[in-house]
Amino acid sequence: MVTKVMGSKNNIELLGFKIFNDKLENLKIRSKLLINTINQYSYIVAEKDHNFKQALLNSDILLPDGVGIVAASKLLTGDKITKIAGADIHQYLLRELNKVGGSCMYLGSTEQTLTKIKERLAIEYPSVKMTYYSPPYKPEFSNEDNAIMIEVVNNIKPDVLFVGMTAPKQEKWSYLHKEKLDTKIICSIGAVFDFYAGTVNRPSNFWINFGLEWLGRLVKEPKRMWKRYLYYGPVFGWILLKEKQKQVNSSIKRNKFKQRAYPISK
Repeated sequence: MVTKVMGSKNNIELLGFKIFNDKLENLKIRSKLLINTINQYSYIVAEKDHNFKQALLNSDILLPDGVGIVAASKLLTGDKITKIAGADIHQYLLRELNKVGGSCMYLGSTEQTLTKIKERLAIEYPSVKMTYYSPPYKPEFSNEDNAIMIEVVNNIKPDVLFVGMTAPKQEKWSYLHKEKLDTKIICSIGAVFDFYAGTVNRPSNFWINFGLEWLGRLVKEPKRMWKRYLYYGPVFGWILLKEKQKQVNSSIKRNKFKQRAYPISK
């Protein structure tokens, strides 16, 4: 695993968040690193959920997981950034672990899903030492639940801890317990558990390469995904338009001030 500290030049300021803006190959990783992703849905949810927003704001690395964030960057900053999905950081970290015989642990999901992940890992990344733990399925963990999960992780001491409890639960849990966990990297990747296990099919490269992964997911799971994309998508678009208008108005005011302060001599 690479061990240098990630510099600020790898980030851009967008909608109040510092978002990673580089290739994963240039990702510099240090010990006790919290990696999260942000998309249009999580941004809107975070605006109404203080704890979730704090978890995202305090990420050591916040990846742009969605065409909405990519579009926001282009519109509001002029910077062209590349979408990096949870599946991308998952594969990147596994490749790095495989090079050095590192270890990872999967926290979340069902025994069935975790077993399928272990079977696939054994084939694709044979040098990676993998363990897992399936916590109880409930809206909120008790103090006892949290203590058990922390103990299980700390007994293993994995190089990378993948957390898959769905957003925003996984991000809040990871942030809340970051300092108690004996692991180098904590990575919240949600749906990737099911994608990698094959229990849910990720849209094909056709959809992904054209920036339409969201449409592929909507077609596959319309009941679960319609609100995320067909409701929150337009809401996010409206937020971007308002932010752009603020920029335009601010620019007009600055220009008027300059004209008054420094009038052009005739």
